[in-house]
Amino acid sequence: MIQEDEMLETVPLWFKDDKLYILDQTRLPNEEVTEELVTKEDVWDAIKKLKVRGAPAIGVCAAYGLYISVKNFCPYPDSVCGDMNNSKKFGCHREENVRKFLAFIKETADYLNSSRPTAVNLSWALKRLVKKVEDVVEAGEIITVKGMKNLLREEAIRIHEEDVAACMAMGEYGLELLKPGMGVLTHCNAGTIATSKYGTCLAPIHLGQERGYGFKMFCDETRPLLQGARLTSWELVKNGVDTTLICDNMASIVMKNGWIDAVVVGCDRMAANGDGANKIGTSGVAILAKEYGIPFYMFVPTSTIDLDTPTGADIPIELREGDEIKNMWYEKPMAPEGAKTYNPAFDVTDHKYITAVVTEKGIVRPPYDVNLRKIIEG
Repeated sequence: MIQEDEMLETVPLWFKDDKLYILDQTRLPNEEVTEELVTKEDVWDAIKKLKVRGAPAIGVCAAYGLYISVKNFCPYPDSVCGDMNNSKKFGCHREENVRKFLAFIKETADYLNSSRPTAVNLSWALKRLVKKVEDVVEAGEIITVKGMKNLLREEAIRIHEEDVAACMAMGEYGLELLKPGMGVLTHCNAGTIATSKYGTCLAPIHLGQERGYGFKMFCDETRPLLQGARLTSWELVKNGVDTTLICDNMASIVMKNGWIDAVVVGCDRMAANGDGANKIGTSGVAILAKEYGIPFYMFVPTSTIDLDTPTGADIPIELREGDEIKNMWYEKPMAPEGAKTYNPAFDVTDHKYITAVVTEKGIVRPPYDVNLRKIIEG
């Protein structure tokens, strides 16, 4: 189990004393505000409004969120449910009540899954918890409502621990691709506050900082939510990394100037053929990198690889409110009232532009339709 003193100073969420807390990322970089999530509505709202975001962090939050959303389902005290004699008396072990609770778990998981459609870790984590409980119930093992809750809690902690290990592994594999002193461009935020620890594509940057690599980071501001400016530059500067913030439309000139040696980005869902969905604008950066002969690395935990999605054309793309473009960052509207908006949260980078995919199990190179499946099934 992850202990508090083992965590980095900056983390997106933590689970302590059976309670779930998050760092509200909508308040960064100006305020560091902690919020406790108590109800399923709290969890749904936190994911939908990007208080917690980044595919791995969303998965961990959803896992803990499912547990805290249903943990008070049983009307009897834990001391009652924990005693089989009392449990028989009050009916918490009875098949009809166990199955009623299982149905409630599934219903709650479906509700939480509706918060954001693109990041596959959300549905992956929820399905994993539901299956864990469902398998035990269907096997006919003796179980109480309290026992089902404990299964959810234990599996959520396990997902959290696995993500920490995955981030560290991706950091080490990423350092195999990068050299000290490199100029590295990133888009959006796939750092420590998007995961449980270190990040995905920023894991080698944070590890490199600890080991004196001296990377020079360039962060696209990343419209429309400015997560590169508000979050990536914030966490990198906080860790002492040499950091330069640029607007999204400046990526070409810094590449042409010879300041960029590699591009590293995260991923919210990767299709079976290697197409990867990430924050809007990522595909444009990949195309530019190809033009300038710069390697483009996408960091993807295996939990984010969706072999049931054949290509990037099959990935649902979340559309957000146009207010994020016209009004959100300004004192006065920056577009006329009659102007229509199109505000997709993600785009899909074609696999042909991706030099390599970095997972916690190793570095994957083309052909992705073959090698992604190998690394997952192997």
